[in-house]
Amino acid sequence: MKSDIEIAQEAVMLPITEVAKTIGIEADDLELYGKYKAKLSQELMDKTKNNKDGKLVLVTAINPTPAGEGKTTTSVGLGQAFGKMNKKAILALREPSLGPCFGIKGGAAGGGYAQVVPMEDLNLHFTGDFHAITSANNLLAALLDNHIQQGNELGIDPRQVVWKRCEDMNDRALRNVVVGLGAKADGMVREDHFVITVASEIMAIFCLATDLDDLRERLGKIIVAYNFKGEPVTAKDLQAVGAMMALLKDAFAPNLIQTLEHTPALIHGGPFANIAHGCNSVRATKAAMKLADIVVTEAGFGADLGAEKFFDIKCRMSGLTPDAVVLVATIRALKYNGGVPKDQLSDENLDALKKGIVNLEKHIENLQKYNVPIVVTLNSFVTDSEAETDFVRTFCEERGCEFALSEVWEKGGEGGIALAEKVLDVLENKESHFKPLYEDSLSLKEKIECVAKEIYGADGVEYSPAALRSLDKLESLGMGNCPVCMAKTQYSLSDDAKKLGRPEGFHVSVREVYPSAGAGFVVCVLGSIMTMPGLPKSPAAHRIDVNSEGVITGLF
Repeated sequence: MKSDIEIAQEAVMLPITEVAKTIGIEADDLELYGKYKAKLSQELMDKTKNNKDGKLVLVTAINPTPAGEGKTTTSVGLGQAFGKMNKKAILALREPSLGPCFGIKGGAAGGGYAQVVPMEDLNLHFTGDFHAITSANNLLAALLDNHIQQGNELGIDPRQVVWKRCEDMNDRALRNVVVGLGAKADGMVREDHFVITVASEIMAIFCLATDLDDLRERLGKIIVAYNFKGEPVTAKDLQAVGAMMALLKDAFAPNLIQTLEHTPALIHGGPFANIAHGCNSVRATKAAMKLADIVVTEAGFGADLGAEKFFDIKCRMSGLTPDAVVLVATIRALKYNGGVPKDQLSDENLDALKKGIVNLEKHIENLQKYNVPIVVTLNSFVTDSEAETDFVRTFCEERGCEFALSEVWEKGGEGGIALAEKVLDVLENKESHFKPLYEDSLSLKEKIECVAKEIYGADGVEYSPAALRSLDKLESLGMGNCPVCMAKTQYSLSDDAKKLGRPEGFHVSVREVYPSAGAGFVVCVLGSIMTMPGLPKSPAAHRIDVNSEGVITGLF
């Protein structure tokens, strides 16, 4: 069996100018990054801004398991299937983070015969967007420490510096550090912290801003510290915004690449969904909707994280209205939720499937609260039995969901036609009456408890004393109307990764609360989730190499 990277490397790609022509983009409207990558020009955005919007389809999933779900693979295969049906479709997806590529999860280019290419470029440096975001973040940190060193005119309290440095790598040793050691000229000694770039506020701002003016305004609102009076100090106060804009200007243009079957794909931005809001950029999504009749996008991890944030943060802020949701599951993952060990998932086990399907059931119930039509798809494996598939089909149809099998990993677009037909039927015959889960007017605590109870199924919420103090402070600063961005484990509906299936009788614990004032939301850290991941004992980096001909191996 060929690996994903071998399949991708054998693909015959079209010049990106030819892919662009299929959706009406001329070469002059592209900023080329070699033959197979390009950024969309501002002129193109201006020319198409009055075009009619295409339909927006969100792809989400059950909680991830070691058995795999294939959300990105399904998204790519669905886009390819629309292409085979002569539909004008575009993918709008996130860029992968280097952290998971070198860690345990791998990249985010899809898999099998449903991938975006060039796969190696996408999973590594791509067009440099993440480097630009990292640089802008760390420029702000450098200006902050320099201001304190050079007289501290703003009266910043070094004990209340909240801005963190970042890098796009899993490096647990940088979670908590001390800076300023050495001579007096080396800065003031203080505790500092790093987050992974995809969990940074700059990444969130980058993905929520609609244009350069909006980007500038959001950057200016970033709270970097508090002064000795307890008042917030912003990036604008530090006169940092102009230089940050210069670093981000080129990165802010959406990237265009292609799938293995030459379906256009806009890949832009990449916030984590377990820590940040988990969706590609608003700018790319809106551009895609002006260029195609159908846009397939996705949100990270399970629907309790990515989809909730897509609806309650991205759609709320951007005015986007999804027309349909595709919910991805696998029989193997459902059996894992039912207690089957990973090495026994290939065996038929209806009892375990019936026990584990409650995870899918909860996600269906959650999505129905947003009043968007749902199509459930099973990412098919050869080990799935007919009885198991029939059970899941009946289960979904009894709950008012359309159902389709997906075989895109093995067959590419051809294996996604059944799913594409179901999605098209929903788009043509079922109306979306989308609304967010909660109103802006609720307090921050009410929003947290709404998500915890309605989406996670918790009985209640417990707060640390520090979290309660932060909530009071943020309310007093006028951030009470902001949505909440819940940072929690992706592996469970609860904040305990070991609680599989559909946990009941639990509380979630809010450990920390902090503002992302530029992004426009409040981050609530639940349980033991980390904003800087660590590498596993045997990281994927050990298996990545380059041969004598310059070909990358081991990337997945």
